[in-house]
Amino acid sequence: MKNLKRQWKFIVVLIAGAVGLISQFALHSKSLFSIGNLQFPVHAIIIDIIGILMAISLLLEIFHDWKTGRYGVDILAVIAVVSTILIGDVWAEWMILVMMTGGETLEDYATGQANKELRALLDKTPRIANKLVDGKITEVKVDDLQVGDTVLIKPGQQVPVDGQIVKGTSSFDQSSLTGESVPVTKNPGDELMSGSVNGDVAVEMKVTKAAKDSEYQSIVALVKSSQAQPAKFVKMADRYAIPFTVISLIIGGVAWAVSGDATRFAEVMVVASPCPLLIAAPVALVSGMSSMSAHHIIVKSGPTLEKLARAKTFAFDKTGTLTENQLIVDQVVTDDKSFDQKELQSLAASVEQQSSHVIASSLVKATDKDLIHPVTNLKETTAQGVEGDVDGKHVKVGKLSFVAPGHEKLNVTSTAVYVSVDGKFAGYITLKDKMRPESPKTIERLRRQGAEDIMMLTGDHKQVAEKVAQEAGITDVRSELLPSQKIQAIKDVPKHLRPVVITGDGVNDAPSLTAADVGIAMGAKGATAASESADAVIMVNDISKVNDAVAISKHTMKVANIDVLTAIGVVIIIELIAFTGVIPAFWGAILQEVVDMITISLGLLAKTKPSDKQFGLEEK
Repeated sequence: MKNLKRQWKFIVVLIAGAVGLISQFALHSKSLFSIGNLQFPVHAIIIDIIGILMAISLLLEIFHDWKTGRYGVDILAVIAVVSTILIGDVWAEWMILVMMTGGETLEDYATGQANKELRALLDKTPRIANKLVDGKITEVKVDDLQVGDTVLIKPGQQVPVDGQIVKGTSSFDQSSLTGESVPVTKNPGDELMSGSVNGDVAVEMKVTKAAKDSEYQSIVALVKSSQAQPAKFVKMADRYAIPFTVISLIIGGVAWAVSGDATRFAEVMVVASPCPLLIAAPVALVSGMSSMSAHHIIVKSGPTLEKLARAKTFAFDKTGTLTENQLIVDQVVTDDKSFDQKELQSLAASVEQQSSHVIASSLVKATDKDLIHPVTNLKETTAQGVEGDVDGKHVKVGKLSFVAPGHEKLNVTSTAVYVSVDGKFAGYITLKDKMRPESPKTIERLRRQGAEDIMMLTGDHKQVAEKVAQEAGITDVRSELLPSQKIQAIKDVPKHLRPVVITGDGVNDAPSLTAADVGIAMGAKGATAASESADAVIMVNDISKVNDAVAISKHTMKVANIDVLTAIGVVIIIELIAFTGVIPAFWGAILQEVVDMITISLGLLAKTKPSDKQFGLEEK
């Protein structure tokens, strides 16, 4: 709404200028009245009224900012407008209004594109549940479920609220909540989290938490809470506000005192108008955002670039971010000398070839097609494993208790399937998340770009997380975290290690992305809650784009700072010239336009390619 208000201000100023031009140069309107030496034709009255209204509006904003301890250069714009009104220089006044409102509009364009954060997450919130009453299914609203109610969860359905299984055994996909890459088998008595997705078997669940207290709904609440309290970053121009304002007022005041003419003060204030300062950073930010887009990174707001450029801590989700959310075979361990590793994998994959389970499909995909043989007498035991005959051998693949009930428990910390042949334990196959090939290099380059701390936040098990972290080159590992614990980990980052940037891709990452100073979503697979909640979205399946985002941000902010300082230097030189009285107010406004063009041209340099050092490409 505020952005729309600023756009309308700009439009109104342009319309007033057009009406004024027609009135003065086409209709040759005469003065309606005069005050002293000042004449007030129609175009002057229109522009003066708008100028007074704009000045009052800006003053109200200035007073509000002062209450919050923020001091900007906007006060110079007010002084410039009032000065041109008092000396009767209408077109100088109009030019100041154009640049003032135009700068605000451009700034809004650069920073105001992220207002859809919650839509995807809210759309996926469970709304209907199958309540069991006297053995009959009744559809009810999730919010109407009470603790103690019994709910039927059909295959493929989302768990509506937190609960406990009372009947049935099935596997549940919790990856969007915890980051676990493998579905988890749940038996009677086990807890279920809302938002997890049921596998192939219907189960009955007893409600243990109302909707408002359940895990998925808590994620929604966390996102809302984080969104309501965004990190505060002041506009770049405001950092130079006080010294620039003081210098400009001193030059103007001395010019007035020396000449004894208030017009001289107005002439200095016209060229002191902060338009170049206000426009410098937004132009550079828009250029930087354009450069990001060319590198397949969508940045939703200008301040995101500033935070990325200064970032000291980077956090990553594991599943689907550092890894490809795909399992690959890690080890094939044989227990029977009559089978080698190749044959054991061949038998296991042959039996698993018709199963839809993620472990089965990953094992089959990782096995050479020539090693997969026909299977007969195939039988699948839900949540336990499969068995069948391959090349005259009866093969069982699945849990250890299924394939070899009497075998002692093995200390296997990775995701694994166990294999028996003709009733005898033959060995096991472990699987691990497939690391993105660019992940280790990405972590290394981030350190070269100035990252002081890099951590991995995941809901997966400790042993799995540590293996992935070691391969990626990350030493700070936080595992088995729920979404609320990820939020806390981000909040606990000390001030000297901020801003914090987190990269993720799942629903469980949405609260973390909004809680961090900058949230980056891997959005190549479509719009998810993560990409809606993020400040930036990587549109290709390449995590090294995080490095590009940092490099472009550093380059953009370097250009923006040079632009602002150049604008200040040029404006002060022109102020000193105006001090002598050789620049009338109107031509001062024209010079302001020239400075604005210089500012815009410099800002466009943010589109140029960053240096190799900014990209983190230089060798150590």
